[in-house]
Amino acid sequence: MEVLRRSSVFAAEVMEVFDRSPTDKELVSQAKVLCRDYIHSRLLRAGIGWSKPEHSAPMPGGRLAEVSSVLLRLGDELEYIRPNVYRNIARQLNISLHSETVVTDAFLAVAAQIFTAGVTWGKVVSLYAVAAGLAVDCVRQAQPAMVHAIVDCLGEFVRKTLVTWLKRRGGWADITKCVVNTDPSLRSHWLVAAICSFGHFLKAIFFVLLPER
Repeated sequence: MEVLRRSSVFAAEVMEVFDRSPTDKELVSQAKVLCRDYIHSRLLRAGIGWSKPEHSAPMPGGRLAEVSSVLLRLGDELEYIRPNVYRNIARQLNISLHSETVVTDAFLAVAAQIFTAGVTWGKVVSLYAVAAGLAVDCVRQAQPAMVHAIVDCLGEFVRKTLVTWLKRRGGWADITKCVVNTDPSLRSHWLVAAICSFGHFLKAIFFVLLPER
């Protein structure tokens, strides 16, 4: 499958920026690499067929690999608490997956709702879980090309909404601080906020999209 393919040269360039303060463009590039890796993981977990190893997108290395691992780990925790919330996203939003405009507009509307009350790492993880859930829906419904649109859409949202917040925290590597303490009772704090946000945006987006259906 060519959906998530990217060159190793590009991945290497993205990884190098962890050695210094990243620019806006680099933060967006990293966001998209992380999104592809997250989607890749969820497609494999869903048992969806994959291409030969040599055609698959290489996993990132170095510090970016650590960030990707943490993002996936936190996503696992979030999805474990509410296993059905981040599945069948298209059905929950009642949208067609045959129109790129419908898919991207819905994703951007969901993203905007998640961050209405501010930015937290929990909400960022929630955003990636939604992107991956929607991507799985697209591939299952024979719309794999939509995955590109979802990744690009997430990158554009990061550029417009999250870059300033990310720069204040020194970039994506700041998310690794979320797993310093593995005490479940403490770990659940940021997850609850993310789940509550998802519950609210499902209701809000339903009404946002209703006039267009």
